[in-house]
Amino acid sequence: MNKIAATAIVFPQVKLGDNIVIEDYCIIGSLAKDSSGQETVIGDNAIIRSHTVIYEGNKIGKNFQTGNKANIREFNSIGNNVSVGTMANVEHHVVIGDGVRIHSQAFVPEYTQLKENAWLGPNVVITNSKYPKSPHSKEELKGAIIGENAKIGAGAVILPGLYIGKNALIGAGSVVTKNVDSDAVMAGNPAVFLKKVHY
Repeated sequence: MNKIAATAIVFPQVKLGDNIVIEDYCIIGSLAKDSSGQETVIGDNAIIRSHTVIYEGNKIGKNFQTGNKANIREFNSIGNNVSVGTMANVEHHVVIGDGVRIHSQAFVPEYTQLKENAWLGPNVVITNSKYPKSPHSKEELKGAIIGENAKIGAGAVILPGLYIGKNALIGAGSVVTKNVDSDAVMAGNPAVFLKKVHY
């Protein structure tokens, strides 16, 4: 049985699984600019905390949860067991694998891919425009690919189109300007290789 607050708005094209909690003042299935009214699907056992906005066309798996005031734009693919923290912002056409954790106030721009079990610390910023406001900027957007089980420390910045390898660890506050190999520990501005991850 779902628990939907009286103050929440759930659009008609939204398909909800079972045992879902939607708290006060959430908007689920909000229409995008030039909307086509695409279905939003949210899997079983979701907890969507107050003031979260989820736009149309999202396909979201089981055990999803948000913090307060999370914003998830349209046409994303989100796996099972994903958490999006308070005031985090996920733009459109993002692919998020199973088990991903996005902490509070992180920014994930359009065309980013977060592979299974990737972890973004608080205030991480991923970018996707190499030359913002240039004449063809919107046609050339390219999000980063964050590899499986990679961990991005608090406040780090990832430049457009980069690949962060599987199991990599990016230190807090780093600015990543080039691709990162699997199992690499990187830190600094610009981030440099320090060592391999030890298991």
